[in-house]
Amino acid sequence: MTTTSLLVLILLLWATSHTIPALSTTPAYPSVPGTVTTDCSLSGKDELRPVRREVYGGGRIFDISHRYVPDMPVWESLGTGSDGLGQFLWLPKSIKNGSLANNSEMKLPTHTGTHVDAPGHVFDHYFDAGFDVDTLDLEVLNGPALLVDVPRDKNITAEVMKSLNIPRGVRRVLFRTLNTDRQLMFKKEYDTSYVGFMKDGAKWLVENTDIKLVGIDYLSVAAFDDLIPSHLVLLEGREIILVEALKLDDVPTGIYSVHCLPLRLLGAGGSPIRCILIK
Repeated sequence: MTTTSLLVLILLLWATSHTIPALSTTPAYPSVPGTVTTDCSLSGKDELRPVRREVYGGGRIFDISHRYVPDMPVWESLGTGSDGLGQFLWLPKSIKNGSLANNSEMKLPTHTGTHVDAPGHVFDHYFDAGFDVDTLDLEVLNGPALLVDVPRDKNITAEVMKSLNIPRGVRRVLFRTLNTDRQLMFKKEYDTSYVGFMKDGAKWLVENTDIKLVGIDYLSVAAFDDLIPSHLVLLEGREIILVEALKLDDVPTGIYSVHCLPLRLLGAGGSPIRCILIK
């Protein structure tokens, strides 16, 4: 039996021994124009209309990355905390203005939307040594993963981690929390009451599990009250990769193959990332 097969077996045994709470159904993008569930590309005789989807392959592939829009929330220190991302995309060259092609330009912080953290994000000596997003292990970012529901009334503490009973051998876990229920990533204002890891929960994960990819459903894996301490615990060993602001609406809990690819940004402590789950 291969290592991958063994991990999948472990995940299956975990899934069959845990009761998975039902997820309330809500529109995945209730406020973004252009999101449709029908598979038509023409509306009317001559009007073209694109199809924007969250699920592909007949329900087998889930896009768990947030769409970049001006009203999406950004980290508090990146702006006023209430104005959202704002304009981030420009069209300096366009066919309408005589150019041969439409060429867009964008400007946004590297920790915006669904993104990944590198060790240099919170450790200056790692930053100076070059531990940027280009050094992250793609083997960790791609492979069998477990999507779990976290108890909705608390941050991720050591007690919560123990209660999830994640078996040894599981290397990638996506934690769905109250953040998803509250639709925080669809609100313009940055919300400091989001759910995340407390320092003791991060420490318990490092010391008692084999998890190397930690995914969560808001802009930070760490709770606001334990922001830097939790990051330091998780990133100090340079083995754990943090994927933040995942879109986990209406995705059933269970076992998937996760695929996350950051941009190869030399010197960057973070990068926007496209993540998908495949059944």
